[in-house]
Amino acid sequence: MLAKISPQQKRARLRELLAKPGIIRSLGAHDVFTALLVERAGFETVFIGGFGTSASLLGLPDLNFLTLSEMADAVRRMARRLTVPLIADGDTGHGDVHNVVRTVVEFESAGASGILLEDQVVPKRCGHFEGKQVIPAKEMVLKLKAALKARSDPNFVIIARTDAREVLGLEEAIYRANLYGDAGADVVFIEAPMSVAELEAIAERVPYPKFVNMLTGGKTPILTASELEQMGYKIVVYPIDTLLVTAKAIMELTHALLETGTTLSLCDRMIGFEELKAILGVDEWLQLRKTL
Repeated sequence: MLAKISPQQKRARLRELLAKPGIIRSLGAHDVFTALLVERAGFETVFIGGFGTSASLLGLPDLNFLTLSEMADAVRRMARRLTVPLIADGDTGHGDVHNVVRTVVEFESAGASGILLEDQVVPKRCGHFEGKQVIPAKEMVLKLKAALKARSDPNFVIIARTDAREVLGLEEAIYRANLYGDAGADVVFIEAPMSVAELEAIAERVPYPKFVNMLTGGKTPILTASELEQMGYKIVVYPIDTLLVTAKAIMELTHALLETGTTLSLCDRMIGFEELKAILGVDEWLQLRKTL
């Protein structure tokens, strides 16, 4: 059935997780069904990113094709089905400070528990693509102040991301992360560190709660959640792995069907129909009339 935990309860839960010792593990989900599987596996939070949503919803790359309304609708659909907090990618806030205000209002209203906001120029691109540009740090501080003022629930988490590492170097990225933390961001995030040494330097020199992105095939070396926790990171997200695995599985499925005429050769890699129905709550919905 639909989640009976309120958005306020989920936001309070995310705050509790931030206050507790240990790292928060978040796996990106590119659609609602995937999000249900992530929650079912036991992850403390789910992440909805622009890359996965653009690919799933539009079949397009993470190059600013998604509108605010499309992303807010995707957040709403996913949050409605989850009982765990949902952290949502707000990109640049979809424009200037006034757009940031609307983005925060829309995402909070949609049921998100937290939002990422970044300091790229508009239009933005995936943080692991070439050719990024960033706005002045002071302009991003204004955006963060607007975001903090716009939220109605103080438990709604604001995560400030800087893409300055590739554009202006590690020192500037660390400076910006600390500046954004000083401005009131609940969590700070330096995108695309290039080495383990850089991950360590960020952990040592940024005193605020830190978010780290483990993008498979990206520019940052992949470490375990335990290793990142020992360094001092608070949230680790694996943003596109469900998309990568899904793509591989469907490619193998289509190949098998075209080659053999059936999908029977892949049955051992499928869940059963009964398990699928259980995930979707079929029996609960069918029994609804009897409970009225």
